[in-house]
Amino acid sequence: MPGKIKRVFPGGNTSEGFFSYYRYLLEKGTRRTFIIKGGPGVGKSTLMKRIGQKMVDLGYDVEFHHCSSDNRSLDGIAILEAGIVMVDGTAPHIIDPKYPGGLDEIINMGEFWDLEAMERNTEKIIASTQEVSRLFARAYGFLRAARPIAENLMEMHRCCMDFAEVNKITEKLEKDLLEGTYLPESKNSLGKERHLFSSAYTPEGHIDFTDSILQGIERVYFLEGPMGTGKSTLMQKIAAKAIQMGQEVEIYHTPLIPTKIGTVLLKNLSFALTASSKMKNNCTEVINFQELLDGKKLKAYQEDIAGDSRLLEDLINNGIKHINKAKAEHDVLEQYYIPHMDFAALEKKQEELFQRILGLAEGKLEPVTVPLYN
Repeated sequence: MPGKIKRVFPGGNTSEGFFSYYRYLLEKGTRRTFIIKGGPGVGKSTLMKRIGQKMVDLGYDVEFHHCSSDNRSLDGIAILEAGIVMVDGTAPHIIDPKYPGGLDEIINMGEFWDLEAMERNTEKIIASTQEVSRLFARAYGFLRAARPIAENLMEMHRCCMDFAEVNKITEKLEKDLLEGTYLPESKNSLGKERHLFSSAYTPEGHIDFTDSILQGIERVYFLEGPMGTGKSTLMQKIAAKAIQMGQEVEIYHTPLIPTKIGTVLLKNLSFALTASSKMKNNCTEVINFQELLDGKKLKAYQEDIAGDSRLLEDLINNGIKHINKAKAEHDVLEQYYIPHMDFAALEKKQEELFQRILGLAEGKLEPVTVPLYN
């Protein structure tokens, strides 16, 4: 039976620039971490896709960590039960091995370049790289400008909320979901927490993988309501309580304000809390925060809320537009690399690497001889 694919973003384009939770991808690499180095278009993402899919076909569950700047590409994969990670170690997520030759190793795809041919495009490579950086800077400027507008909207909704009732809901959820789940073996230590993004602003818009993350979870509670009504705070409290009780908690963040929470998952208990609209019609229960807003107070803010909502959408869309432009320029940059790659030699290297990974996963030192390329 094939394994499952779980799709996430380890980093995001946010109001704080590029924001990374990459260290939580690497935590999975307890046995082996492969750090792939190389320029644009040299096949890093393709390699990870092929190996990840092949391992899924062989029955392994695999996390696909997508790139927020090109959501069709991968920044990493994690073969969960085998404790094996592959990760793109180039900018903006510079990663170097902590234990080279022990737990970590570098795969240098630059060794398959024709450097002499590439040097003829040095000026073009520099100019294109600088243009990509300029476009991302503009994208982050729009997202940075969007944040105070979002915070204004949150504040207006906060002024209208019945937070006493929110506290009652939080206490009830803590009791219903966590009572009796304390792990005695964690008496002297807290549970583990893992932070990633469930969605991202990408060249193709706002992409949300929450449905992939929550596949197979028995109890999913959808928190409905506008920003500022206490959804993220409720999830933060539940997550903190679960960690205190020794549980492992996965915390998924939102792209505009990367510290805000969009989803909390307790996989061992098979329940989740989420504000992702993708789960509204595929959940155990809807908890409606909209109903806790004071209608009379809210009416006084309606004009400001409508105006700020339009402005927020426009700023985010401008940010996404420039992320898309940066992706288009990055595609141009790749063309200075692709024609000068020795892909036949690279394919041989990929086959050798796959055999090593499969051997590690199955606890064997010798190649298992399952072909990567069919």
